[in-house]
Amino acid sequence: MRWNHLAENPTAAADPALFSASAVTTRTFDAPEFRGITFHEIRARSILNRVPGASQMPFEWTVNPYRGCTHACVYCFARKTHGYLDLDTGLGFDTQIVVKINAPELLRRQLAAHGWQGAHVAMGTNVDCYQRAEGRYRLMPGIIEALRDRANPFSILTKGTLILRDLPLLRQAAEVTDVGISVSVGFTDCELWRTVEPGTPSPERRLDVVRAFADSGIGCGVLMAPVIPFLGDRPDQLRATVRAIASAGASSVTPLVLHLRPGAREWFMAWLARTHPHLVGRYERLYGDGAYAPRWYQRRITRQVHELAAEFGVGPAADRGGRRGARPQPTPVPTPAPESERGTQLTLL
Repeated sequence: MRWNHLAENPTAAADPALFSASAVTTRTFDAPEFRGITFHEIRARSILNRVPGASQMPFEWTVNPYRGCTHACVYCFARKTHGYLDLDTGLGFDTQIVVKINAPELLRRQLAAHGWQGAHVAMGTNVDCYQRAEGRYRLMPGIIEALRDRANPFSILTKGTLILRDLPLLRQAAEVTDVGISVSVGFTDCELWRTVEPGTPSPERRLDVVRAFADSGIGCGVLMAPVIPFLGDRPDQLRATVRAIASAGASSVTPLVLHLRPGAREWFMAWLARTHPHLVGRYERLYGDGAYAPRWYQRRITRQVHELAAEFGVGPAADRGGRRGARPQPTPVPTPAPESERGTQLTLL
């Protein structure tokens, strides 16, 4: 393991205006799973982030203990958020990970504040809180404990199998508040998985997480995202994915078509040009009007998935609760970083 404090090497951070020498410690680890990855440890000033008012998300608050993600999904919309730190949104997003090392203690303090009303808190909606870094930093147990101790409702969306480590804590939390768990599985095609989600556990392993939660009595939904046009949207692919989701015991399946916001769009299209150049023109036409596929395409995918879900006996998202007998929880879905995490990054320092 190699240590590097910015006071000794001020050029280690991407932008000294955002990361002062006294606030950030940069580390690299020699372990094979962290080779080539740099961690920027910071002490955040706030951890509860308000979702932008224009958002249509079914929750108002999020917690994001990490920025950047070693899952390295080529389509990840959160890549743009690295640009707020003047960090590279391509390879830098995959390898320059910001870690809010004081997240658990800070959350506990903010939940106890007089003005906090116990609103639902969503996690994993920007970058994955159970990415590989969590295995070393172990921020989520303290975060879950803080929410459990205040009986504060929350939800988690993840592609990571590491969430199983915290299953006992999540079971405890589900006894006192509403807990919603969702796993992201957009497809079960292994060849597609290896190329677009190279740092994630396989879809099969993620569905094992769904099985474990179902067996534990905590309902676990699947966010079938992203459905990738022309690569993962054939009827046989959709059928195979929904069948696997149903077999795992998912309490719901919610499809979400690939969206390509600035930052992610450039990285994804560069990957597409290298690996599937014949599709570049089709994507330019499909996404010519912006970040989202046309409504007719989204509706078609949604209808197909819902019909397959009914065929295989997967309940609609509206029926899902975090614990047996609990009120339905909002489906965690990706959402842009709130304004408090942009620009000068007062939230981070």
